[in-house]
Amino acid sequence: MSLPSADSALGRLMATLPRAGRVEWIGLRPAREAPMTEVSAAEAVAGAGLVGDRYAGGSGKRGVTLLQAEHLPAIAALAGHATVAPALLRRNVVVSGIPLIALKGRRFRIGTVLLEGTGECDPCARMELALGPGGFNAMRGHGGLTARVLQGGVFRVGDAVRAEDE
Repeated sequence: MSLPSADSALGRLMATLPRAGRVEWIGLRPAREAPMTEVSAAEAVAGAGLVGDRYAGGSGKRGVTLLQAEHLPAIAALAGHATVAPALLRRNVVVSGIPLIALKGRRFRIGTVLLEGTGECDPCARMELALGPGGFNAMRGHGGLTARVLQGGVFRVGDAVRAEDE
C-alpha cells in the first residue's frame, strides 16, 4: 500500500506530526525464549539492530520493535488485566506522544539514531503465554511498529522521537 501524495490534502494530513514523542521504556531480548532485559539506553547499529538483542544482525527490517505507550491500558483491559508490563509484550521501545502507525514507511529519529518504519509488528502466539487466553487477540491492532536502523548511535529513556521532514 502506498501513501497518498504529499501534494494531496490527505497526504499533507498524514505527514503532519507537530509534536515529538518520548521514549518511556527500552528492553532487549537476548535470546528467543529469554526474558526481556530492561535497560536505560540502547546502542543501535545501522543495518543490524540493537546490540544485545536477538534480532541484531538479521535482515534489519525488524532491527527495532516499538510499542505505543498509550496502547498499554487497552491491551491490559482486553486481556483482562489491570496493567501490563512492557517486558511481557517483547517490544524493544515503548514510545508515548506520537502515533507510531504514522511512522510506517517514514524515517524518524530516536535521539540521534535514524530509523525507518518498515511495518506493523503483529503479535505472535507467545502473547497467549504472556497475557493468558485471549492475549493474542488483545494485541491485535496494538502490536506496534518494526523499524530498520539507517544511522546508528545510542538512545536513552527520555529521548525525543521525531519524524524526519521529507
